[in-house]
Amino acid sequence: MVARLIPALCLLALPVAARAEVNWDRIDLAAERAAIENYQRFDQRLQDVGWKLVRGNADFCDRVIPSIGLQLQDLASYGGPAIARRALGMTGDFAVQTAARGSPAGTSGAFAQNREVVALGALDPNRWEAEDRLDWARLKRAHDHVDAQLEGAGSIKIAFADGDVANPAAVPVCATRFELMGDGRKAVADGERVVIGIKFEAFSYDEDVFAGVVAHELAHNFLGHTAWLDRNGRGRRNVRRTEREADRLMPWLMANAGYDPVAAQTFMETWGKRHDGGLLRGRTHDGWDERAEFIAAEIPTIRALIEQTGKADWRAYFRREVDPDAGL
Repeated sequence: MVARLIPALCLLALPVAARAEVNWDRIDLAAERAAIENYQRFDQRLQDVGWKLVRGNADFCDRVIPSIGLQLQDLASYGGPAIARRALGMTGDFAVQTAARGSPAGTSGAFAQNREVVALGALDPNRWEAEDRLDWARLKRAHDHVDAQLEGAGSIKIAFADGDVANPAAVPVCATRFELMGDGRKAVADGERVVIGIKFEAFSYDEDVFAGVVAHELAHNFLGHTAWLDRNGRGRRNVRRTEREADRLMPWLMANAGYDPVAAQTFMETWGKRHDGGLLRGRTHDGWDERAEFIAAEIPTIRALIEQTGKADWRAYFRREVDPDAGL
């Protein structure tokens, strides 16, 4: 579930070197490994927060799937696979990218970052054909295969190059994949994924506040906004209503994940003050202060529900801004 597709535009110097035969005398392998590991640190943070949100809200999502919280990497998707292979000390292409904190993969202790993978169930993904570089399709195929195996059996045996095997059992989560973009400052959702650029400012915030941006984008997916806008049009009024709805759902999702829902308001007050001008020009969003007020207004209801039932059931008690069935 939280496995994501490595975007074709990562990693730093690798695409340049891949355009010709590698001159190894000019390659700083330590620097290449450091670049990969820096990317993975950002990715790990995104996957950790994403996991808490999709796991904590699984009781209320329309689409729930089994997951172990594992994200793979395929060096064929890099700009310079041979460079990445040597920098990481790998002989094949598949390895662990992240194991989300608190997930079955994360708690098993077996899925160390960059640990080389040689089998997913009965299949070795390294044997699948791939392009010479920048091939994201094989990694998607591997993640889809893992999801299918978990859907059918509830677990999957994963073999490593050192001969060990892990077989963590899956748990239910809301169906969304999280992707870190190798460049960019935006955060978007498309109904199936949440995609955040590595330069998005909120990566520097405390975790509970950073969770606000992930929860906002996730809310778009949970509330079906992409499909709704496809049916009803992306006029300014419609977009603004969906943005307001995603803002208001943020603290519900965060509370169910164990975060203080007030952190959603803190995110908007922190990020919004710095970025409100560009948003207001199109008036597709409310002003940051209005957005923070809308978020704050949800918190008393959330706290009361958690005190009474232990969870904030947004499917039953959240007031929609749009008719989810409109336009059918």
